[in-house]
Amino acid sequence: MPVLHNRVSNEELKQRLMEESFHRITISFYQYFPVQNPQAFRDELYKQLNTFQVFGRIYIAKEGINAQISVPEHHMDAFRNYLYSIEPLKDLRLNIAVDDDGKSFWVLKIKVREKIVADGIEDPMFSMENKGKYVNAAQMNELLQKPDTIVIDMRNHYEYEVGHFEKAIEIPSDTFRDQLPMAVDMMQGNEEKNIIMYCTGGIRCEKASAYMLYKGFKNVFHLEGGIINYARQARETGLDSKFIGKNFVFDNRLGERITDDVIAKCHQCGKPADTHTNCKNEGCHLLFIQCESCAAEYNGCCSAACQETIHMPVERQKELRKGTENGQNIFNKSRVRLRPRLGEGGEY
Repeated sequence: MPVLHNRVSNEELKQRLMEESFHRITISFYQYFPVQNPQAFRDELYKQLNTFQVFGRIYIAKEGINAQISVPEHHMDAFRNYLYSIEPLKDLRLNIAVDDDGKSFWVLKIKVREKIVADGIEDPMFSMENKGKYVNAAQMNELLQKPDTIVIDMRNHYEYEVGHFEKAIEIPSDTFRDQLPMAVDMMQGNEEKNIIMYCTGGIRCEKASAYMLYKGFKNVFHLEGGIINYARQARETGLDSKFIGKNFVFDNRLGERITDDVIAKCHQCGKPADTHTNCKNEGCHLLFIQCESCAAEYNGCCSAACQETIHMPVERQKELRKGTENGQNIFNKSRVRLRPRLGEGGEY
């Protein structure tokens, strides 16, 4: 049996992507449903999607599927027909990216995980069968006008920073598993109010709504399809967007603009900016917001120290990346990695 994964280097795959003459559509979708044999389901899915030249990342678990992918436009109908042939995924809503150049992914990766969303819930009595009520864009706007409505953002700090719904409450935690009990604690005394949970594509807030109901809250809603679907509905119907700024996305784009508002600031100079980037120093790779001026001044690095590092010989850079402490920091998006701006308490 052939090995069901990619064997070509990332550099070659990226080059192939840039040379494609056709357009790709970036899509996200998820579904909570029982998967009896996640590995077998994963392998079959990989074989089929590979024939459609699908790129992206997909997670499979016993509780369902979570996917962020790009599909060649000329294969879209075949892809949709195949996906809908899987009974639990029949007529599944597909979230199509709002601001998309089709270059979001360059390889297909499908992984089996314990859960499609790591939630830390170990109580066997918890069930996804009892979840909050779906609301569409128009219903979301209507509920936002009511004084007894509380809006909760179930995303990470770096997502909230560049864009969020008006009056949305941020749950200040680095992980979804910590956010769930924190949200319950923060909402104590509001059991009878309208509570709307939202996230990027819907997968987190759907589980969060079920958890809030499980913990005794009465009127819990979640935004169907998340910010991605809300933005699409708002544009198609001419609805006034109550989501302000940019929607962070987990692909090569790192964001799609929803409104022209820039609500964040450059982490280096403090000027209005909402472009996320990863520090060019491979031993750091800090995710931060950088304006065009600072990007030019620091060569895409987060600090003068990292800027100095990228100009060192390659072997010296590899030596500096060695060590457990350094390895744990790379790709770590925790708040603890946020540093003060240049000139405020030392070097950034």
